[in-house]
Amino acid sequence: MIYRNTLLALAALAVPAAFTGLVFGAAWGWGVLAVGLAALLFWHTRHLSRLHRWLANPVAGKVPEGRGIWDEVLAALHRLERDTAKREEGLADALARMRRAVQALPDGVVILDSANRIEWYNRTAEAQLGFEGRADIGQNIANLLREPEFIEYLQSSAHETPVRIDRGQALALSLQLIPFGQSQKMLLSRDVTHAERVDVMRRDFVANVSHELRTPLTVLVGFLETVRELKLDPQRVRDYLGMMQEQAARMQRIIDDLLTLSALDSAPPATDDLRIAVRPLLQRLGADAAALSAGRHVIRLEGETTSEILGVEGELTSALGNLVSNAIRYTPPGGVVTLSWREGPDGARFTVEDTGIGIEAEHIPRLTERFYRVDRSRSRETGGTGLGLAIAKHALARHDAVLEIQSEPGKGSRFSARFPARRLAVQPLVS
Repeated sequence: MIYRNTLLALAALAVPAAFTGLVFGAAWGWGVLAVGLAALLFWHTRHLSRLHRWLANPVAGKVPEGRGIWDEVLAALHRLERDTAKREEGLADALARMRRAVQALPDGVVILDSANRIEWYNRTAEAQLGFEGRADIGQNIANLLREPEFIEYLQSSAHETPVRIDRGQALALSLQLIPFGQSQKMLLSRDVTHAERVDVMRRDFVANVSHELRTPLTVLVGFLETVRELKLDPQRVRDYLGMMQEQAARMQRIIDDLLTLSALDSAPPATDDLRIAVRPLLQRLGADAAALSAGRHVIRLEGETTSEILGVEGELTSALGNLVSNAIRYTPPGGVVTLSWREGPDGARFTVEDTGIGIEAEHIPRLTERFYRVDRSRSRETGGTGLGLAIAKHALARHDAVLEIQSEPGKGSRFSARFPARRLAVQPLVS
């Protein structure tokens, strides 16, 4: 197309020049041709100059216009510029989406150059690693993370395994370098505090279960060997069998409580379409407290209500009953155990308050851990498995309730189950 148009333009100049040469002479013909070629050259030079100015300072959508052959050239350039702008816009959108996605990651991401200088990081990395906004862009990562473990890891060539560092007392991080591109590196940071805590709890749980079951098993095996190897009188055999039955019953209680906890852990939130009348529930708890106390304590029941709780009656009875039985077991004879129910705009609160031995402050945060006991020997003497408060906490959590504990050594304890207002319903009137 360009060659054809160029030939047509030259032909358009040659024809009048030849005609002029035939009429007025060859000199005039060559003169007309020279003037035409000069005009054509100026026309091309003018368009070329406009194109050069735009290329020196390109502005989107401002590609110069032209005529003739230049119209086709500049139109093609305009289309190229428009397509390039669309591709750049698409790439910018993709990059923005990628950055938003990386910003939303729960793990920290830091982009480093070949000299370990920070090029970019997301908000999670800023929070975990203590960066200070744009002020730390361009800083060497070793100047900001000075833990010896990380410095050694950064300088080594083996980055397949993450390195663990502590950032303060409450945060443990796992860091790993991943090379990408020509010389860049990506530093991934992950908060492993909760995972490590869970792992410690799992190890403690396994050790505690083994210990709790080993003690009664040791007693059972010892009595069995004694009964088998020695000739005992019938009364001694009955005594030994009675003690063996106690230890077997203890193991059965531990296993039952473990199964209950397992069921609570894997169960969804408690249903909210089953109504439980609060007054009969409180009366049953009071009767159970009196039976367990056997007249050794003063049992008080406070609070009148016609409300109902939305949930599972068996689970709530077990949870609140554990609070009551704990108060009876750890209150000396002659003490007072008070069961109360209070309602307000924010919900309701069931409280078990005793005048027992109380609990030291450092033990309170761990009371709901499985098998955690303040006094192991006393717990075994009173028949506890060390799982009651853990069961109570899980069962209450399934009913959107919170277990609160207050205690003072020598003055007693207060255990409260706080239910939100959405778990309460007014009992319908009977006509």
